[in-house]
Amino acid sequence: MAKNILNVGGFSIIKRIGTGARSTIYMATDGQDKTKVALKRVIFERPEDSRIFEQVETEYKVSRRIDHPYVRKCYTLKKIRSMFKVKEMLLSMELFEARTLEDSPTLSLLDVLLVFRMVASGLDAMHREGFVHCDIKPNNILLSKSGSIKIIDLGQSCKIGTIKQRIQGTPDYIAPEQVKRRPLGPKTDIFNLGATMYWALTGQNIPTLIPKKDSLGLPILQQQMAPHEIRKQLPVGISKLVMDCVEEDSSKRPRNMVTVISRLDMMVHSILGGNLKSEKLKTKNAKT
Repeated sequence: MAKNILNVGGFSIIKRIGTGARSTIYMATDGQDKTKVALKRVIFERPEDSRIFEQVETEYKVSRRIDHPYVRKCYTLKKIRSMFKVKEMLLSMELFEARTLEDSPTLSLLDVLLVFRMVASGLDAMHREGFVHCDIKPNNILLSKSGSIKIIDLGQSCKIGTIKQRIQGTPDYIAPEQVKRRPLGPKTDIFNLGATMYWALTGQNIPTLIPKKDSLGLPILQQQMAPHEIRKQLPVGISKLVMDCVEEDSSKRPRNMVTVISRLDMMVHSILGGNLKSEKLKTKNAKT
């Protein structure tokens, strides 16, 4: 039994490093070239697991089209069959030792802006290849001790202009067009990014079209407040960028990710030039 756990599909398992939607992620050694990889393992156990298989295949195909330092690379996808049916998938990925943004230590305002500048750059690379991530949130951003990042979990990614058959996304970060099942595009990622920045700056979630519910299952009415109204020390310019990103009307959001990057750069330069203060922000208190 121990042998089966330590050796899977040509990979030697070193340790478990995470879990996802019906999946387990290990640090492993590739038996062919002896390199260390992150190995996502998904086992088919029930009919609804077919959706998870679809997402793993999507993640592999999309990641192979993206070559950017801030987007995690996927190397191989192995399908293990039994009785002519795929019963297990093994996705080998770039090993990046880091924590999710949700689990990262307290960051300064400058560090938060630099992190999201990198995330925006990675998303822009996806958009240039014709894809939208569709699920940017704190758990899908890895942050290393050195301050570098990786965008992960491309399983919900799709081509620009796609209309999905069902609602997909994380309720606290989901864009209106995802809920209404309208065409998805770069501005969908801009909303998801803005909602994630809102969380990072305030420790709270921006209200979306999927409201939180109380213990009785009734919707909780949430007042939409700008970040600087919650945290008085936040510069109004940064607060405005976030609120522009989470506009319900996508036409009112920043034109593209390049515009978001440009505005983030201006704020970073203001801090480095001494025009804005960079205070510590607690990013790990919110739930995703």
